[in-house]
Amino acid sequence: MNKQQSNSSLIRKTINFLSQWEVQIVIIIGLIVFAGSRLSPYFINYKNQIRNSKNLVEIALMALPMTFIIITGNIDLSVASNLLMSAVVMAKLFESGVPIWWAVAAGILAGIVGGLLNGILIGIVKLPALVATLGTYTLYRGIGYTLLRDFTVKGFPESFVFIGQKLMPGTTIPAQLFLFIFFAIIFGLILHGTTLGRYLYSIGQNEDTCRYSGVPVDGVKILIFTLSGLMSAIAGMVLSARYGSVDADIAAGYELTVITAVVLGGVMTSGGTGSMVGVFFSLLLVSEVRLLMNLLNIQGSVQKIVFGVLLIIAILLPRIFEVLRVRKRMKIIQKEIEEN
Repeated sequence: MNKQQSNSSLIRKTINFLSQWEVQIVIIIGLIVFAGSRLSPYFINYKNQIRNSKNLVEIALMALPMTFIIITGNIDLSVASNLLMSAVVMAKLFESGVPIWWAVAAGILAGIVGGLLNGILIGIVKLPALVATLGTYTLYRGIGYTLLRDFTVKGFPESFVFIGQKLMPGTTIPAQLFLFIFFAIIFGLILHGTTLGRYLYSIGQNEDTCRYSGVPVDGVKILIFTLSGLMSAIAGMVLSARYGSVDADIAAGYELTVITAVVLGGVMTSGGTGSMVGVFFSLLLVSEVRLLMNLLNIQGSVQKIVFGVLLIIAILLPRIFEVLRVRKRMKIIQKEIEEN
């Protein structure tokens, strides 16, 4: 191989490497960090970074099962409502005198039941995921409002508040970050190293073929939506502990940020593609963007616009790159035909 061919091969490898969505996210994170360090002297600050990442843990926990769901070509719009319902069940039981950890267990069970209902509606009743979870989005939030109304439950014991407000003993890292890392490793191993993970990608690529091949498609759907309910409930416990209280407005609008983080991580809404690594970097990107906007005193309504734009970009860019790759491949094929 001559020097020109070697350079051409190196260029192609470099382009292929840079075309990976995960690599592009890392580059974007680097640009955001650079811009943030120039725009605010408080951006590159350990305490601010830790505090900001701590405030995103609930989103991150719900993004893990959402990755599974979107890879199959489905979606769950009820995650934030399920979080609210689970937190309210826990809070009302605690308020009525039930020991805190029994109340927590009941709240998590409520979230699991909510996720299971979604799975049954989608996997057995055959409702489209968008329709089913839009319905349960309203149902679960309605249950939360009905149980709590305009009241706020507070006064949780220190043992419970620890998971949302305290640092792990002997470290400067919040307890809930350890919780997220634990679940992120588990979900990553399931997605990339188990038969269930392969089923998820296969269902997203061609559900009918999977059914003919003997893949338990309906059972997989029920499982992943139940997992989503479980993680929404756990996120509800963490959020309640972080606030030290529960009211009927918690987690409003969180579902948009969860979906944005997953799609921005390279998980295409059409299903069949994506990685947990991409979602992890996407969560980091969302965290850095949110911190920068907060430091610049950008209003919450404007922040929602920014995340909405990010969601649109995240959906469009992979499709644009795919079109460009197809066109390039067609040109190569056409050139080979002309040469022959």
